[in-house]
Amino acid sequence: MKAEIKKKVLRRLSLINGQLGGLIKMVGTERYCVDIITQSSAIKEALSGVEDLVLENHLMTHVTHQIKSGKSKRATMEILKIYKLAQKKK
Repeated sequence: MKAEIKKKVLRRLSLINGQLGGLIKMVGTERYCVDIITQSSAIKEALSGVEDLVLENHLMTHVTHQIKSGKSKRATMEILKIYKLAQKKK
């Protein structure tokens, strides 16, 4: 993983970890449902950002390497797999 992207991913995951801890406390103390849903939604968005960064890294490193190594079919299959996963999120 590229160092710059890895740093960003780890920072975001650390923030998400804190958000998740807060969400657990909110549920434990029976906070207002809308507040819990809002926090949960923020965590999902943050995780989506992590996915975007990891995908960016994968495309810039692994997929590019596969294409240069003559494994374009494998690269295409991976891109399609990621596309299909993204469609499920909608």
